[in-house]
Amino acid sequence: MRVNPADVIVQVDGMTVQTNEKLIYMAFNKPAGVVSTMEDPDGRPCITDFLRDSMNERVFHVGRLDVETEGLLLLTNDGELANRLTHPSYEVPKTYLVQVRGPIESGIGAELKKGIRLEDGVSRVDSFKLVDSAPGHVLIEVTIHSGKNRIVRRLFEAVGYPVEKLVRVQMGPIRIGSQKQGTVRNLSKVEIGHLLASVEM
Repeated sequence: MRVNPADVIVQVDGMTVQTNEKLIYMAFNKPAGVVSTMEDPDGRPCITDFLRDSMNERVFHVGRLDVETEGLLLLTNDGELANRLTHPSYEVPKTYLVQVRGPIESGIGAELKKGIRLEDGVSRVDSFKLVDSAPGHVLIEVTIHSGKNRIVRRLFEAVGYPVEKLVRVQMGPIRIGSQKQGTVRNLSKVEIGHLLASVEM
């Protein structure tokens, strides 16, 4: 009897092991100045410019990063996973490193965690941690599950600290780690399993 891997769901220790070899899961470390689209009619650098010419399968980006934001962008041809990762009901956490002009007032973190009223409703960060400070600059790590457009930039601007540099370092269980900027890598089977489990797949 022949078994079609696309029809089989294998679980190991409660975690799904993806057996469909046609499904692709990749992490792209997006540089600033690159648009989060596969093609750009204005000729600006886009995601496709960083993919191998030999790739036969078409992939798409999971969510977006604005042009000047750097860091982790997931690429896949798994439509169900992409839908779940971006659907508000799954509240997938996203972690960013935020550079602003310092020093920063001590109550800003509590204010951002409590919630800020923006033009499209109240938004908040889930966590706020001061990572580093240098003369004139502060580096902060925030985690947020909202997928609203430019939400991190808008939150910091609302409390008086416009963002100078923004890097997404994690989405769900996937971290950018030491991956070089401008590179694309395939996720490991363990990473894929954790990613699927994070959205109940």
